[in-house]
Amino acid sequence: MNANANPSPEEQRPAPRPGHVALVGAGPGGAGLLTLRGAELLRDADVVITLREPAAEEMAGFRGELLALCREDAAVVRAEDAGDVDAFAVSRAREGQRVVRLYAGDPFFGCRGADLVLACREAGVEAEVVPGISSVTSVPAFAGIPLLGHGAPEVRVLNARDHTAEVDWHEAAAGDAPLVILGGDAPADEPPAFQGPGFDVLCKALIAGGRPAATPVAVVRAGGTTRQTTVASTLGRLVAELKAKDAKGHHLTAPAMMVVGAPAGRSRDLGWYESRPLFGWRVLVPRTKEQAAALSEQLRDQGAVPEEVPTISVEPPRTPQQMERAVRGLVTGRYQWVAFTSVNAVRAIRERLESYGLDARAFAGVKVAVVGEATARAVREFGIQPDLAPPEDAQSSTGLVSVWPPYDSEIDPMERVLLPRADIATETLAAGLADLGWEVDDVTAYRTVRAAPPPAPVREAIKGGGFDAVLFTSSSTVRNLVGIAGKPHNTTVIAVIGPETEKTAIEFGLRVDVVAPKASVSALVDALSEYGAAKRTEAVEAGKPVLKPSQKRRGRRRKL
Repeated sequence: MNANANPSPEEQRPAPRPGHVALVGAGPGGAGLLTLRGAELLRDADVVITLREPAAEEMAGFRGELLALCREDAAVVRAEDAGDVDAFAVSRAREGQRVVRLYAGDPFFGCRGADLVLACREAGVEAEVVPGISSVTSVPAFAGIPLLGHGAPEVRVLNARDHTAEVDWHEAAAGDAPLVILGGDAPADEPPAFQGPGFDVLCKALIAGGRPAATPVAVVRAGGTTRQTTVASTLGRLVAELKAKDAKGHHLTAPAMMVVGAPAGRSRDLGWYESRPLFGWRVLVPRTKEQAAALSEQLRDQGAVPEEVPTISVEPPRTPQQMERAVRGLVTGRYQWVAFTSVNAVRAIRERLESYGLDARAFAGVKVAVVGEATARAVREFGIQPDLAPPEDAQSSTGLVSVWPPYDSEIDPMERVLLPRADIATETLAAGLADLGWEVDDVTAYRTVRAAPPPAPVREAIKGGGFDAVLFTSSSTVRNLVGIAGKPHNTTVIAVIGPETEKTAIEFGLRVDVVAPKASVSALVDALSEYGAAKRTEAVEAGKPVLKPSQKRRGRRRKL
C-alpha cells in the first residue's frame, strides 16, 4: 500500500508553526530607519513588545509609524506592562507565537538584548537578532558631526549611564580622541533606574583631566527624531548655554548624547537635519486617514510632525437609485463623458461597478475628465487614462470648464455627461457644462458627514496654539474643523489649497498665511515649506533664535 495515498485529515493539517523571538533594533527614531528585515518581522509578528518610553510624548509618533507596519490582529504590548519582558517573550514563543521585541538603536549595543537571547536558548526557543542603527554613529550624523576622518583616527565611546562600571574621566580626557558620551539618562528601552552625571560634572571632570576649556562640544537631545535639539559650544561655556536654552523653553532632557572634540565644532556648518524648512513643526491635517497618507508623508520629508484629524466622514448616498442608473448608463453607452471632481467620486463609482462584477472596461468608448492631480492618479489606478484635465495653474472646476469643448451635434455622438460628486459640492462644473450645451446627469455619489469632535487634548491644542500650522484642502475642511474643534490660535500658520478655500477661511475670521499656487496637496506642502524656510532665514539673518509658530503664542485668540 502506498503510504502517501489518501492521507488522513490529521495528516493534511499543516504542522503547528514553531514559536520565534526576534530582537529588532528600531534605530534612533523614525520608522524609515528600520531595516528591511525588521519591517518584515513586524509584518509577520503575532506579538509586538514596544520600546520603553521615558518621554512618551516624544516617541508617540515614532511608535505609531512602527506599529502601522504590524498586522491588525497583532497583540501590541508595552514593555512597561509586560513585567519581566524576557520571560513574557519566551512564554509567548513557547505557545507557538512569533514575538518581536523592539529595541531603541541596536539590541546588542547599550541594550540588554543578550539577556533575552540567553533566556530563549535556555528555553529551547529560536531567537533572531536584527541589528539596528546605533545612536553612537547615527545621532552625530543627524547633528552634522563627522566622527572619523579629518585628523581623527579614533573615537572613544563612554557609557556614563551604566552604574555597573566606573568611568575614569581623567583618563578619558587624556589625548585628543573625540569622545561620544552616552549619559545623563537611561536608554530608551530600559527603565530609568540610573541618572548619569550631569553635563556640568562631565565638563569639569574633562577640563580637570586635561582637555582645554576651548574644546568643542555638542549635546544632542532626542537625536534622529523631529524633536532633536543640538547645542554646540565648548567645555568651558556649555553649561551656561544649556541654561540659556532651558530658559527659552528648549529643555535638554533624556535621551541626550554629548560629543567632545574637534568634530563637534563642525555641527554648525554641517547640521542638516534641524535646518529642514518645517523641522519639528506640529502640523494639523484635517482629512480622513486614507486621504491624509500622502500629504503626511510629504510633511515628514520636510521635517514636520503631521497629526491627522478627520473632519468629515464619507458615506454612501441615502438612496442608491441614482448610482444604479449611472452604472447602467455607462454600460449601455448613455454617456459621452464622465467628469470626476474628487478621489471620493472615483472610489464611489469604482466600488459600485465592482459590486456588479464590472471593471474599467465599463468605460469603453467614454471620455474621462478629471479636476486635479490626485483625482487623475485615482483614475489611473483604476486602469483608465484621463482624456481631459485643467491647466496646472487652475486645477479646479472653473479650470476644467475653461478647457472643456462645447457640444457640437455634428461631431459629438451624444450630449450627455455623467457628473458623480458629493452631496454638498458646488454647482460650478454642472452650470459651466450646461452653458457649453451639454446635458449633465448630476449624481450624488457619496455624502459627506461631519466627523465627531477630536479628543479634548487635540481641541485644546488647536485653540491654544499647540499646532504650528493647519493645512486646509477644501472649504468643507475649514467649516467642519471650526465646527468640531474651534478656530485655530492666532499664532498658527493657516495654509490653504486655493482661492476658494482661502475665501472660506477668511469668512471664518482666519488669517491666511499660505495659498498654494495650484490646487494640489504637493503644491500646498511645498508652499508651506517655502514659508517656513523664509521665516527661518529671516530669523537667522536678524540674529534671532529660530522659533516655531507654537513657541510664539501669547495666549490670546484672533479677534473677529
